[in-house]
Amino acid sequence: MLYALLEQWEGWNFPGHNLMSYLTFRSGIAFSLALLIALVFGQKIIHRLQRMQVGEEIRNLGLEGQMQKKGTPTMGGVIIILAILVPCLLLGNLSNIYMLLMIVATVWMGVIGFLDDYRKLKYHNKDGLQGKYKVTGQVGLGLLVGITMWLSPDIVMSENFEVENITSHETEIVVSKDEIKSPQTTIPFVKNNNFNYEWLTGWVKNKDAAQTLGWLVFVLVVIIVVTAVSNGANLTDGVDGLCAGTSAIIGVSLLIMAYLGGNVIYSKYLNIMYIPGSEELCVYAAAFIGALVGFLWYNAFPAQVFMGDTGSLTLGGIIAVFAILIRKELLIPLLCLIFFLEDLSVMIQVGYFKYTKKKYGEGRRVFKMTPLHHHFQKDVDPTAKVLLRTPARGIPESKIVTRFWIVGILLAVLTFVTLKIR
Repeated sequence: MLYALLEQWEGWNFPGHNLMSYLTFRSGIAFSLALLIALVFGQKIIHRLQRMQVGEEIRNLGLEGQMQKKGTPTMGGVIIILAILVPCLLLGNLSNIYMLLMIVATVWMGVIGFLDDYRKLKYHNKDGLQGKYKVTGQVGLGLLVGITMWLSPDIVMSENFEVENITSHETEIVVSKDEIKSPQTTIPFVKNNNFNYEWLTGWVKNKDAAQTLGWLVFVLVVIIVVTAVSNGANLTDGVDGLCAGTSAIIGVSLLIMAYLGGNVIYSKYLNIMYIPGSEELCVYAAAFIGALVGFLWYNAFPAQVFMGDTGSLTLGGIIAVFAILIRKELLIPLLCLIFFLEDLSVMIQVGYFKYTKKKYGEGRRVFKMTPLHHHFQKDVDPTAKVLLRTPARGIPESKIVTRFWIVGILLAVLTFVTLKIR
């Protein structure tokens, strides 16, 4: 809103009128404003949730300090969503398709998460919204994003390729001046780092049909990524500050990628895909990081508020859609490895338990408890049939969170390193 308003005043030449044209200035203000909103209004929202008796339902899982959290307000994800949307609406370019898609994704997943939390609180159980409805919502968002990227004329890219200089005989990187519609993405360990989904449908003789099938494969990948990352973030939200801190680290990485990929000079220098218009996502990413840092003020151990599914499902959806828009969705398995390990630990635990129950008549487990962070938190039961019994004694919650953050930072660094190992 402010961005559009100041554009109308462009010819007035009052002091500082041109600041809004600088992406770094708007991003900095978006971060600061999101942080301020989370800190100031976060306290008010927490008090409001306490008065409404919106307390988390806690099941006794035998974890140290767990039952002390009973009654802690949940649905704190509202704080994060508010702190993201206000700066974006004020400072973002609302005519930019990338910014609009991120705002839609935030509201979309926020509504799904809110309905999930609401049902948990209304019926006083941990079931919430049925899984099929959550998956339907995630698939719907994936379809919306994928099809929009396919059909929108504003979402294009410029290919980068190597050219040998005739005079110096040195290889130079050139960014094509032609902006094309193509389902291309970034992959590590490969020269030029580009992969086109149409290559998977190259066996189709009709060129137009092959292109259409390539885009359909892309849409399918978008749906899988949105669903997997959203559920992974949801499972990661099990101890104080873990999901918010991990998501903030991922957010910083995505901001850097968006800035580099949206700048023709840097994309040429680093030999990465140039995506015109995607630089506007830096404003969103800055607000995202500021909102999470502000939320951690209240969510760090011991938490004064939980984000609930309102927050965790939204964070996963935001990260997935953001990565897809900047064509980095195939880097997600490394960048968001913590989310995927949380997902995988549950799948392994359930699968192994069912297999052993069928084979031996008694279910056995791989981990002491899942999701994965609870495995490190729980003491070993001498009578339990568990494959992985290390560590024998549970690690304090705050130490688990800090160690996961450190791993998250290392994964972010490795993600960037893989782009230069070719």
